Amino acid sequence: MANYRVVGRSVSRVEGPAKVTGAGRYPADIQLPGMLWAKVLRSPFPHAKILSIDASRARQLSGVHAVLTAAEVPDILIGRMLRDIPLVARDRVRFVGEKVAVVAAESRDIAEEALELIDVQYEELPAVFDPFEALEPGVPILHEDLDSYQSGSFPLWSRDFPKTAQGPTNHFSRWTVTKGDVEEGFSQADRIFEHQFTLPMTHQAYLEPYACIVQVDGSGRIQVWVNNKQPHSLRKLLGEFFGVDPERILIHVTFIGGDFGGKSSPMDVPLIYYVAKATGRPVKMVMNYEEEFLAANPRHPAFITIRSGVKKDGTLVARHGRVVFNSGAYAGFKPNGSISGGYGVGGCYRIPHVLLQVDNVYTNTVPRGHSRAPGSPQAAFAVESHMDMIAKELELDPLEFRLKNVLQEGDKAPNGHQWHEIKAEQTLRAAAKAIGWGSRKPGRHVGRGLALFHHPTGVGTSSATINVEADGKVTVYSPTFDHGTGIHTIVCQIVAEELTLAPEQIRVVTIDTDKSTPDNGVGNSRTTHTAGQAALRTVKELREKLTVLAAEFLGCSKEEVRLEKGRFVMDHKAKQGISLAEIAARAVGRNTPISAYAEYKSNVREITSFCTQGAEVEVDPESGQVHVRKMVSAVDSGTIINPVTFEGQVEGGLITGLGYALMEEMPVEDGKVSTVNFGDYKIPSVKDVPKHRPIYLEEPSGPTPYQGKSVGETTNPPVGGAIANAVADAVGARITSLPITAEKVLKAIKDQH
Repeated sequence: MANYRVVGRSVSRVEGPAKVTGAGRYPADIQLPGMLWAKVLRSPFPHAKILSIDASRARQLSGVHAVLTAAEVPDILIGRMLRDIPLVARDRVRFVGEKVAVVAAESRDIAEEALELIDVQYEELPAVFDPFEALEPGVPILHEDLDSYQSGSFPLWSRDFPKTAQGPTNHFSRWTVTKGDVEEGFSQADRIFEHQFTLPMTHQAYLEPYACIVQVDGSGRIQVWVNNKQPHSLRKLLGEFFGVDPERILIHVTFIGGDFGGKSSPMDVPLIYYVAKATGRPVKMVMNYEEEFLAANPRHPAFITIRSGVKKDGTLVARHGRVVFNSGAYAGFKPNGSISGGYGVGGCYRIPHVLLQVDNVYTNTVPRGHSRAPGSPQAAFAVESHMDMIAKELELDPLEFRLKNVLQEGDKAPNGHQWHEIKAEQTLRAAAKAIGWGSRKPGRHVGRGLALFHHPTGVGTSSATINVEADGKVTVYSPTFDHGTGIHTIVCQIVAEELTLAPEQIRVVTIDTDKSTPDNGVGNSRTTHTAGQAALRTVKELREKLTVLAAEFLGCSKEEVRLEKGRFVMDHKAKQGISLAEIAARAVGRNTPISAYAEYKSNVREITSFCTQGAEVEVDPESGQVHVRKMVSAVDSGTIINPVTFEGQVEGGLITGLGYALMEEMPVEDGKVSTVNFGDYKIPSVKDVPKHRPIYLEEPSGPTPYQGKSVGETTNPPVGGAIANAVADAVGARITSLPITAEKVLKAIKDQH
């Protein structure tokens, strides 16, 4: 590896002090003169006609400034791609928790009191909660006017598999991928295996609930404070929703208290804009956690069927995978109208004939959105469980079966994509060795399992401006919010590396949407790639300007100048030099401040990152209780810029996956989520986290600065499959649905006898 000064060092998070001292401001912390509180009245029914709304008593309550229903707001539909969500329910409600009215009052308490005074008369309608039932003839259709909705640039139906249903349907999207001829592939197979898997709905469990403030100032300018990680995308959407020039909208910088994929939706901002407009006052809304569980944008539950054709020697020749996502009552929280992670049912294997189908279906349940690696944990659990189940039937070692079929350089993935610098096999072998594959187990009911996954580094657009002040201080102005991943620390390290300074000498400032060019924001594992490359491109330009000035001040050519420890020196006269601060002071003195700006854009994905996780579990056959003894994560990392933040992502992903595998779920009873607080909704505590060993394949490769790869969505998807495979290895109990509870394991053990 290259010999870097700052890159590769563990540097403390630059935003840490602001967070731990309380100096960092989150949307709920913002106080504006004359600000009102908003609260929303929500539907108690999963499907019902709204016969009447009487808000007269609420409007008469002292301290109430406005009560808005569908009659008082525009009849528009909103959404990130598919526009299917009303501002508040109009004529009927489609899920428990849907907005019916909004109150703005002097305090939160008054607003909540006013909600109790609103009288809504409903007529209950038949509801449908299961996506397969929602496809049956005669069931309630949630969106009769679906064909008239705006759906953006992404097609809801794949070109080769267009919508065939006549008339309205709850089946609003099907994406497909084909490779080869799947029927021909199955005809070549000696054995065909088909398995089904069920995955739960889960919440992102971020610490901070959704919150926003909207103010329409005297000039008509719309100002927004919100915990949204993609401010430029939000501004563009809001401009389209409101029918105004996005330049009239300002998204202010705030901290974000956790995201895990869930903080990119407009959520309440569009409605609160109309409340602010109606009252002439700034308006704040902060969801409580009951509202988060009932009406935010949780992870999609999924129903997955995988059918694979295999030769006698274990060679995969065909695969048909179908994923059915229960989308809930609306699809507007999805940026593309579907969930591309569903394609992961193809796995990381060489299969010549493939058909993958990803279906999305409306039901009368809470609308779903994005969660860390959308669709991938569902697909990875299914495909990696399926691989072990096939291996068992063929009496093959699960590791050897994977190695026989794993993608190699030059192979096309099941989705037809050809990745470069493939390191899937290396991660498999590293994880297997670290977990003790093939060695003696430390107990009778101890089992080991493996699961392989990959996630490409995301693409997009970003920019950076870097200024050198007269005192030599370096400031990076970035449009990228640091929503908790440490991107500002990474940017500091990149700039410090190129300027041969200490990271402490670099400051990163997030700029609002008025001061920056469009930026894709955080998400899709792209941030170190796009924001990092923008910073790298900018600092290289800045360094060139500094070198030219240094050469001028030293009286030599720029080719004779080198930079070391923040000082420009001449090659043949090392003692003769000039510091970066001196150059800056002279430049400012002659009114030529030193600054550089650059943009970065990438839309080509050529390299992906593989991760194999190994789990060792012990199962109590009397109770079904699963104890995860240890786990390993072999990650195809490329160059790691900051080891401690990288490991934080690896560990955090593991814990996210652990919760998904063993305990997290949001059951729906009669259309209502039954876990509406963290007493009922279980997430891992520190005592649940097993011993974990990360292993990094640090050979430089990848699109991030200094040839690294993404990691934010790489380590949570394979956890469930690894643990399920380990449980089956321990006691022979195959669990095909998550979470893997003691009750399920005990039943599976008993069903064997």
